[in-house]
Order: sequence, then C-alpha cells, then structure tokens
Amino acid sequence: MKDYIMSNLNQYAPLRFITAGSVDDGKSTLIGRLLYDSKALLSDQLLSLDKSKSNGEVIDFSILTDGLEAEREQGITIDVAYRYFSTAKRKFIIADTPGHEQYTRNMVTGASTANAAVVLIDASQLDFSKEEVELLAQTKRHSAILKHLNTPHIIVAVNKMDLLNFEQNKFNAITAAYTKLAKQLGLKEVVFVPVSALQGDNIVHKSDATPWYEGEALLTVLENLPTDDHQSEKAEDFHFPVQLVSRLDQDKQDDFRGYQGRIESGSIRKGDKVRIEPTGYETRITEIYSPNGLVQSAKVGEQVTLRLADDIDISRGDTFLAENSATVATKALKATVCWFDQRALNPARKYLLKHTTLTVFAKVSSVDRVLDVQTLSHSAQADSLKMNDIGEVQISLQKPITATTYAQNIATGSFILIDEATYHTVAAGMILEI
Repeated sequence: MKDYIMSNLNQYAPLRFITAGSVDDGKSTLIGRLLYDSKALLSDQLLSLDKSKSNGEVIDFSILTDGLEAEREQGITIDVAYRYFSTAKRKFIIADTPGHEQYTRNMVTGASTANAAVVLIDASQLDFSKEEVELLAQTKRHSAILKHLNTPHIIVAVNKMDLLNFEQNKFNAITAAYTKLAKQLGLKEVVFVPVSALQGDNIVHKSDATPWYEGEALLTVLENLPTDDHQSEKAEDFHFPVQLVSRLDQDKQDDFRGYQGRIESGSIRKGDKVRIEPTGYETRITEIYSPNGLVQSAKVGEQVTLRLADDIDISRGDTFLAENSATVATKALKATVCWFDQRALNPARKYLLKHTTLTVFAKVSSVDRVLDVQTLSHSAQADSLKMNDIGEVQISLQKPITATTYAQNIATGSFILIDEATYHTVAAGMILEI
C-alpha cells in the first residue's frame, strides 16, 4: 500500500525536464508537438501555428519555443525557453535548450535544475555504413554535462525516424551507440524512444508505424518518472548561507537583529544550537520568522529570518551549520568546470568565484585533465580550458567558503566563475572534493 501511495504522489509531483542535443535535431519541434498533441495550447497559440503552415500542410511547431527574432531568422535555438503544461497525471516545466556549441552555457543553465533530460538524436544525420554508428560531438558533450550535473533520468528520443522508414535495425544501431556512450560516462536510467516530432509518432500516443517498439510514448514515460529529491531535511545537515543582516530598529531598548536567507539543506527548530562558519562561533536559535510570521521550525527550501541568543559579528556570506556538522570552511577546491567564455582560461589570472551568497577571489591553480568529447578520453597535458571545454581543476581561494560536494548538495556544491574586469560569467563549476 505504501508503494502504491508513493507512486501516485510521484505522478502528481511537478517534473522539470530539458531537451538537449545537436543543432537541427528537432528539439523545439518536439516540444511544440508535445504541447499540441496533449492539448496544452491556448487559442492564440493555435492560431499562430495555423498561420505557420507551409504549403498548406506542414506546421512549424518550433515557433512555440523560439521566441527571439534571431532564433526565427536563423532557424536555431539561442536562449533557454521555458514552457509549462499539465496532463491529468502531472505538471511539467520544459526547458528548450540550444543545440549549437556556441550556446552550451545556456544548456548548462537549463540542465542545472532539471529532474530529467530528453536527449534528441537526429537519425537522418548519422552514418549507418560503418559497423558502429558514430554519434555527433554535441550529443556527447551534452551527455557528459548531464552526467556532471547528476541529472537523474535520461530519455533518448531518436528523432526523424520517418525519414528512415522507421527501420528497427537503424534504431537498434543508435541505441547500441548511445548505450556504449552512457556506460563510458556512467549514465544510468536511460530510456530509448523512436519518434518523429514533425509527424507526432510516439510523442503523446503510440505509433502504428513502430509495431516493433514495445515501450511507451514519450509523454507516458515522462508522466511516470519519479521526481528524485535528494534535499536532506535532517537537522544535522542544516546549511544556511546568510543573504542579508536585517536591522529593523537600532534603538538600544529594542535592537532587532535578524539573519535572512534560504535554508539549502536540513532543518532548524527554535532552541537548536548552531555553528557559524568561517569563524567557528557557536550560539542558539531564539526565533524563526517565515514570510507568515513566527514559526517553531523550518526546513530546506524555505526563506526565513533567524535570530540568535548572542550578538556575534556575522555578515552576508557567513553560513549557519548544525552544531555537530562535519562541514567546514575551506580555501581549496577540486571541481569539474564547464568553460563558457570565448577567451581561454588564464591560470595566471584571478577570477571571482560566486558560491551561494558569497563572492571571493579565486585562482585556478592547476588543470588536472580535460575531456575530449570525441573520444571521451581525458587529456592530462592541457594547462588551460577553451570555450565549451569540460575539465577537472584545482582552485585556491583568497577567503574560505563553507561548501559541500555537488553530490551532497547541488546548491552548496556548485559555483560560477566571473571575469573581474568584464563581469562575464566564464565558467560553471561542480565541487568534487573539499
């Protein structure tokens, strides 16, 4: 009975998923078809689709997600487009991410909060004359990023099967190639679906064109995915970065001093003892304010204001931890980074590292290895990172930060690097070791 109840709760939990893959794989078209066939479009959107018909027959579904004029002119996705829809079983938030290598950073942004990813592969672009099908480089790059971001569920939609007459042997060749890639990267929970986004085969309903396919349509797969939530609510995992020190009244007789922020992990109750990092001071929680007023407790994800029993020198970027937490402040990190900037990493330069609510100066002290997306091997010879490279690096910080690994907690285990001169975000990082 318990499993049955949990299964039904998962069906109704909102699912955030992205589409990923190479240019022209049909990501925008797939989302448009998904919205159209699930009857999730408004009347004005249906009118726009009707006007988009070419030769009076073919609908351009990509106009539903490609909102920028430059996207429509070039026929590519540049920005991340978010769409919301629901079925009788579940609510969905879709992020249509760019396939072009130049906009890999936008794909990372969309994937960072996703519960699942639909990786599209354009079957018509692959060469089946060889013994093993070679997947496109961007498919490999996006899959590697999804692995580093710990995306729980991967659905591979083999698109444009109508151009291959829905041949089962070619679908099998693609699934074999991606299964090999998934094994190399360490991806788990991979599901394969043969589809035609333009024609609607296996998008919302099972297609008669693929009688050999025994799985479910794409929408059914998405509806039944569990929403994995790894956020801990244990009191011993309490992690609260201070965003703002609130002083409402500086009168000595009624001096209100509260510390505002978001609980990134664990839970807290009135009276609990906490430790402040990086100073190591210990004190006790006397009051907890939520947006609705005083409460006795709060948990991960909630925005709160905390008051303490002692007056301690605390500022933005300091972190409240459970008294017995094993987490400590550190000035050295080992991390995986995705390099976004057109200018290569300069190990001689200092960058700004933004982690939760704290920004500190940082230097990439060494590049340990760089992933070759073609061979999936790692080069230990590189001493820099170029645009869209994925590498493991050592980072030294000017001031300590209170962090966890990315595997322990996404919010406290991730960061961005910023160019101090231009304030461009040059990289996104996932902490491997403290």
